[in-house]
Amino acid sequence: MKRLKYHIVIVLFLLTSVLSKNLLAQQGAYDTLKVGAYITPEGDTIGQSYLPPVLVYGRMTKHWRNYWADWTRLRNAVYVTYPYAKAAGRIMNQINAKLVNVADRSKRRAIIKQHEKELKKEFTDKLTQLSVYQGKVLMKLINRETGNNCYEIIDEYKGFVSAAFWQTIAIFFGSNLKQSYEPTGKDLDMEKIVKDVEVMYGYRTAS
Repeated sequence: MKRLKYHIVIVLFLLTSVLSKNLLAQQGAYDTLKVGAYITPEGDTIGQSYLPPVLVYGRMTKHWRNYWADWTRLRNAVYVTYPYAKAAGRIMNQINAKLVNVADRSKRRAIIKQHEKELKKEFTDKLTQLSVYQGKVLMKLINRETGNNCYEIIDEYKGFVSAAFWQTIAIFFGSNLKQSYEPTGKDLDMEKIVKDVEVMYGYRTAS
């Protein structure tokens, strides 16, 4: 029994010695680890550190592959057609300004025809190179710039017969002259792209 107590005392002594040495070692010159500080809204200061970034890779699903393919196609179409929409909007505003106080039909037709020649001269060759999809995007952008869809514009400038004729042609190609532009709805992606394009062409500054 005495031998057992003796061994227990020895073990306790050794443990105490080891712990004492560890505590003394921790009180040396290299026992401090500097970290950032974060001050909470309540005024408390707590230690702060930063974790390294972690990159996670995964396969893109079919849904997102299709989404980004469609988005890229739309972006390219907007980049190509937006300058034409801006030019069309500018010329239509000029026409409307000249037609405000003109009641005579022949004079109105003469004004419209004059600007129609200007549009054809500047854009006919370029517009014939657009795809059907780009044409649909252009019609939406014209609606965005003027507040009127293409059917209303043709009806106003060329008459109901012309508007109905071109609407029939548009439907034949899977389009619609009466389509509207919905920047907060179905055309939200297009509106985001347009705002980027406006910065690129200098129509507005980046925000």
